[in-house]
Amino acid sequence: MESNLVSPINLNQYLNKSLLLSSRQMSWNGILVEHYQIPPTSGEVELPALSAHCLNLPLGQPVDLTQKSGDHLHESIVQNGDSIFMPAGQPTYLRCQGRDSCSSALYIYLQPKLIEQVAEASEIDRKRINLVSGFVKQDLRLWHIALLLLDELQSGGMMGQLYVESLTQVLVIHLLRHYSTFTQVITSENRTLTYTQLQQTINYIHTHLDQNLSLMEIAEVINISPTYFASLFKRATGSSPHQYVIQQRVERAKMLLSKTDLTISDIALQVGFSSQSHLTQQFKRFTGMTPKQVR
Repeated sequence: MESNLVSPINLNQYLNKSLLLSSRQMSWNGILVEHYQIPPTSGEVELPALSAHCLNLPLGQPVDLTQKSGDHLHESIVQNGDSIFMPAGQPTYLRCQGRDSCSSALYIYLQPKLIEQVAEASEIDRKRINLVSGFVKQDLRLWHIALLLLDELQSGGMMGQLYVESLTQVLVIHLLRHYSTFTQVITSENRTLTYTQLQQTINYIHTHLDQNLSLMEIAEVINISPTYFASLFKRATGSSPHQYVIQQRVERAKMLLSKTDLTISDIALQVGFSSQSHLTQQFKRFTGMTPKQVR
């Protein structure tokens, strides 16, 4: 890490906020998600350049905010659905006015190396990537992804590593498309998994269905990058790796419900769900029935 850059860990000394939840202990690859409470305040802050790309998504009541980019000042009212993107290596100036009640904010930090890996898998020259800071922006697609990450953080990681990695991949591609000066279409349409690669992948998933699978772990089976694998797998099967794994877990649970006397909670653990409620939620989504109804 370069000495003139500040890590997310040290950012708190510049901002008046209290940490509510953090994914720091969950070992999410290349991404850190933190939820903060922000007390009533008015003031300004100059944030030093960060070592990671940062997304700030304000939650709660609207607030007046002034941003500075170069010699330009931009004033706006920040509300739900808005986002502030702060690329790594670039200082940021913010001035908040008139917040008279406690609020909260979601901060998402992304390692530059992760951005480069996704770009390379999408056949983009990483030297041509230039993520740029922007003024407050209404971005409902990004907001939706962020709230899914917050839900996973609040649940303690109930959906598992593969789910978080899938969301992270979608988030990074969204940033490359909409927060970068590089506008080439992100695609790998001419590539596909071979029959052997697909079978090796599926066999591995079925063998390790009871484990907390990760995108990197599955991709290593056929020795390709996780991002590249995710796009090729979806093209070959019609489902993302995470969707496929959940569907197979539900199918195995259906078989165990009909052919064994195992309790539903035991079946949930045997097929890789974190709890009986997690199994019930996904089971009903795919079949329209609960495990109890099937049994």
